[in-house]
This record gives sequence, C-alpha cells and structure tokens, in this order.
Amino acid sequence: MDVINLADAKAHLSELVDRVEAGDSIDITRRGKPVARLTAVTKPRRRIDRAMLEALTAGMPPQTQEAADLVRSMRDGDRY
Repeated sequence: MDVINLADAKAHLSELVDRVEAGDSIDITRRGKPVARLTAVTKPRRRIDRAMLEALTAGMPPQTQEAADLVRSMRDGDRY
C-alpha cells in the first residue's frame, strides 16, 4: 500500500485511479496523518444458474484420458 499526501493526490488523481483500478491501494495523508484510502470497488459476484450448469455439463462427452496424461500430452505435443 502506498502513501501519498493530499496535494500530490489532487495533482495526480487520474494516475492514482488507474493504479487503484489495477489493484493497488493508496492511503492519502493530510499533514502526515492518514485521512482517506483509495481502493477499487468490488463487483458483486453473479449467482450461478445451477440448471444451466447441469445442462452444459450433461452435454459434454466423458473424458477418456486421465488428467495427468492429458496435461502431459498437451505439454509435450504443443510445445513448439
């Protein structure tokens, strides 16, 4: 978490918002004391429609290969 004084925050607000949007959190100070914190807004998670998920997975063919073998073949076959 970075700390910036109020005057610098006012002068560079657009840059600070870009940094916060990228995941940073910034404390703003006035006369050396923290007075505010800039953080990204958390987006609410959407609920998963269980019926739609079950319909999707029901239509998928079963795997014929073990997961480790599949990953190994993808790693070795698609390297170059």
